Amino acid sequence: MNRYVQYMYSYPHKTAYRPLENIDLRDYMVNLEGEGHGLYLHLPFCESKCGYCNLFSVTGCSQAHMDAYLEGVVRQMRQYREILPGSTVFSDFTIGGGTPLLLSPGQLEEMFRAAKREMPLGASCHVVIETAPKQTDREKARLLKALGVTRVSMGIQSFEEEELAWLGRRHDSRRAREAAGLLMETGFECVNFDFIYGLPGQTAESLLRSLRWAVSYSPEEIFLYPLYIKHGVRLERDGKKALLDPEHVYELYLQGRAFLKEQGYDQISMRRFVKRSVGGVRPEFQECGFTGALSLGCGGRSYLGRLHTCTPYRITRQEALEEIEAFQKREDFLSVSHGILLSEEELRRRYVIKHLLIRPGIPRQVYRQKFGREVMEEFPLLRTWVEQGWLEEKSDGQDVFLGLTEEGLGFSDYMGPQLISEEIGEKMLEWERLNGWENRRQENGFLQGESEKL
Repeated sequence: MNRYVQYMYSYPHKTAYRPLENIDLRDYMVNLEGEGHGLYLHLPFCESKCGYCNLFSVTGCSQAHMDAYLEGVVRQMRQYREILPGSTVFSDFTIGGGTPLLLSPGQLEEMFRAAKREMPLGASCHVVIETAPKQTDREKARLLKALGVTRVSMGIQSFEEEELAWLGRRHDSRRAREAAGLLMETGFECVNFDFIYGLPGQTAESLLRSLRWAVSYSPEEIFLYPLYIKHGVRLERDGKKALLDPEHVYELYLQGRAFLKEQGYDQISMRRFVKRSVGGVRPEFQECGFTGALSLGCGGRSYLGRLHTCTPYRITRQEALEEIEAFQKREDFLSVSHGILLSEEELRRRYVIKHLLIRPGIPRQVYRQKFGREVMEEFPLLRTWVEQGWLEEKSDGQDVFLGLTEEGLGFSDYMGPQLISEEIGEKMLEWERLNGWENRRQENGFLQGESEKL
């Protein structure tokens, strides 16, 4: 069985989105009333494109081009501010990419200033930004700290020179170590390092060498991502897909997981490992799936109740550049032209997927209160997975959670796709046919997702 089918970071996937008509954001902003919502700013600029990346990002853009994009973001903020409910408070502000730190210090400062001026960020708002080793220097690290950033996530991927070269990363191990040290010295509340496993030729020894370097800095979080070679990326064009071996990937996962747990990191999901606090207290359970999220820029997604919206799913550089140019010229940000309206059944399915794949799992009593149904009856597949030993029930004294077992964690990328509805699956297949992906599905037997965290 191939455990590596699709990374279900959200549901539904963007390939299920379609053109929409007569949708006005004013009618959906009620979903952002009160506290607990997220604000996301997408900066789609990179110095270079990694060999495995098919995210909405472009290379070769000038500072002037980025300035024009940021001017569009400010116009968008001002229009959103006029229609946000008066009670709205964003508890999380995430800046993703691309590589956000490709911006100059002046651009970063102005971007943060505009967000704090135009958007209702909470007094204790968690401010998160992504970076890469080559763009991480002392000046920018100190600036981020001064601007109120609380969490920095850096994509290192490996400390091995040969592995970095194979992946198409532009930094070397020395630069990655310097950047890691800088981030830890700066004193952010949370620093996360990303790593990739499953490369052809990668051994348990080389993966563990990278992870030993990682834990030597004692970051608060480490993410381990299995390698997916997605449609349209350079590694696929270079014919590298045939080199991947799911059993080899899984063995590396087991080795990496065991090492991080020995080093005092708790596994929260298949990918996320969090440093255990004093006394072994894990992060408290956080409800997900019902708070709203508003996206700025183009490429990110807004989640407003039934309405999920974003720019069309783009893969090539030219397509992304066209979307960016259209965004820069756009005057009306309140009319929605692309996305999906979820049915009640799809909202329930989304809730199950989002909670199931992250510990502690699905809160059964909360699910019953929210939907008036029993989750095990509505999704019989969950009972099958309990019988297989992939799911188990645990109580925290207030609710009973249906969560992944140790074995089940390793099947996350298999289990998530099994919960896709027939309707959403058909939309995704239709998108594949229209974009020439149907042969790829037949060859590989799985859907390919994106590797973004939102």
